[in-house]
Amino acid sequence: MPELRYNPVLQDWTMVASNRQARPDMPKQACPFCPGSGFVPDHYEVYIYDNDYPVLSPHPDIPASVPSELYRTAPALGKCEVILYSPDHNASLSRLSLTQTEQIVAVWRERVLDLRHNGPHAYILIFENRGREVGATISHPHGQLYALPFIPRKIRTELESAEDHAWATGRCLFCDVSAAEVQDGRRMVAENDRFLAYIPFFTDFPYGTWISSRRHVPDLERFDPQDIKDLAEILHRVTRGMDALYDKDFPYMMVLHQLPLHRPDAQAYYHFHIEFYPPMRDRDKVKFMASAETGAGATANPQLVEETAEHLREAIKRSQALDKSLNNPRRDSQPGEAKH
Repeated sequence: MPELRYNPVLQDWTMVASNRQARPDMPKQACPFCPGSGFVPDHYEVYIYDNDYPVLSPHPDIPASVPSELYRTAPALGKCEVILYSPDHNASLSRLSLTQTEQIVAVWRERVLDLRHNGPHAYILIFENRGREVGATISHPHGQLYALPFIPRKIRTELESAEDHAWATGRCLFCDVSAAEVQDGRRMVAENDRFLAYIPFFTDFPYGTWISSRRHVPDLERFDPQDIKDLAEILHRVTRGMDALYDKDFPYMMVLHQLPLHRPDAQAYYHFHIEFYPPMRDRDKVKFMASAETGAGATANPQLVEETAEHLREAIKRSQALDKSLNNPRRDSQPGEAKH
């Protein structure tokens, strides 16, 4: 049964879920997320599906492990959802229409609003694993959502850094990072009225792209309709550009970073952004998180991001030129309601 175990060395929680060992690995006979499988509706656009192998539960059992003064446990209280992007098994964020991508962004926001008021959640983690290289076990296009009962360690570190920067300068750290990237220009890859996309100066992944809001907005809850449209547009452009880098589906991990649910004190200095962690360092070469990175957090980037940003900019231009040559429609319908 799932349970939480506290790590006193790193001051963080580990989610223990042996039930996940039963997950399918790229099933070849039938996809449970395709219409007609019996697991999802026969007709849907964006569909929210309770994870069959969750690490958290809204009704968790009492942990079987016996806690001690040193080793603490807690019920794995929370929620795990799968967000199906499309009924089309061969689709992806990069191949969806802008309207479909807008629906996905709107659903992200709806789920955050709903979960804020339904359960003692501390953090809403929204993410996507694309490709076998990053451990995806089903290729049907989907993302995931974890409603966590704790704030993850990386988010806590970001909050602390942002708070320190705000005390020292009176400004938002993430706004300053974006301003520095715009001023330099070499690592910028795309932009529109509301969002910027760049490979930041300090990233440890060759194509570790960030998408950050131009205006200071801490979370999805505070998005307006134009934010939804512009985030969908820049996601579409960036992911299509990634696929154009090597003319094949580009694997990545994508994580939305936003304000924890009950930290109104941090609204002034925390800033919504999306981080991509693509493992590829060349067409057929993978960057592995090996001993230094995993054991000590001593990260290394095998490429200059000024060069990889140029490669991604050119790939985005190629994908846009292809769109124009094929005369692809930019929108095919109005955003609809997600099914639950």
